[in-house]
Amino acid sequence: MINPTEVNSLIRLLDDPDMEIYEHVHEKLRSYGTEVIEYLESAFEQAFDAIQQERIANLVHEIQFGTVKNDLQLWFHGGAFDLLQGILIINRYQYPDLDEQKVINQVEAIKRDMWLQMMNEASPVEQIKLMNHVFYAIHGFSGNTTNHRDPQNSYISQVLESKKGNQISLAIIYSIIAQKLDIPVYGVNLPQHFILAYMDESQETEFEGGILFYINAFNKGFIFGRRDVDMFLKQLNLKFDKQFYEPCSNADIIKRVLRNLISAYEHAGASEKVDELNELLGILEAPAASAG
Repeated sequence: MINPTEVNSLIRLLDDPDMEIYEHVHEKLRSYGTEVIEYLESAFEQAFDAIQQERIANLVHEIQFGTVKNDLQLWFHGGAFDLLQGILIINRYQYPDLDEQKVINQVEAIKRDMWLQMMNEASPVEQIKLMNHVFYAIHGFSGNTTNHRDPQNSYISQVLESKKGNQISLAIIYSIIAQKLDIPVYGVNLPQHFILAYMDESQETEFEGGILFYINAFNKGFIFGRRDVDMFLKQLNLKFDKQFYEPCSNADIIKRVLRNLISAYEHAGASEKVDELNELLGILEAPAASAG
């Protein structure tokens, strides 16, 4: 249990000019973890001293970033099974105070609207057309073409609010909802693009892997075939590689989100964020015994 008197006395010492005292106090406060944040935030509001405010803000961020790293590690080493959980952890990096239940409820609301439209005997293409109608026409999602580099395109809470995202964030929301409806749609890691594949192991398809067709979530759920992927790769002068055609793991999807964010923040000159996001990327690039 935290002793409020002790914590508040420590916080008052955060602006101590003696670096040794400051570092000792900083470490002691950090060791309390997230429990100390409310005390720090309350002290921040009352602080008149710019140094103290800056040190409090940095400490809060350090504690929150530590939590994100820890959560990402647990998710990855636990097998990275839940994509929504993975993308919420990344969201926590920028929005640590967000009510995540709100995001879950928004996803559930779209799923419910799709479920109400679904017909029992719908073919795979009909299912996707129904999903597209609800996702794009009713809920109004679209690709953010005007501000494609904006880091907000990668945070699920912002994409659900603005209804605009990049290729991967729209594909993530789309595939999470599809899978909740037992529609087998999974992400495919194409170079310079991110698409979705409709899998059906039970049907003979034009190629191995049981993929019936592909979906472009950035372009209003446009449905296309393997030849279009062939053409796209040819334009990029890339040789055939199985991974460009088949679903990738949830960990690979989150890696791609992190790389997008790193690129967006590099462009914006936010070097501290770039360093931290590279640290998060490093967690997913370490070998995980059980990660699928």
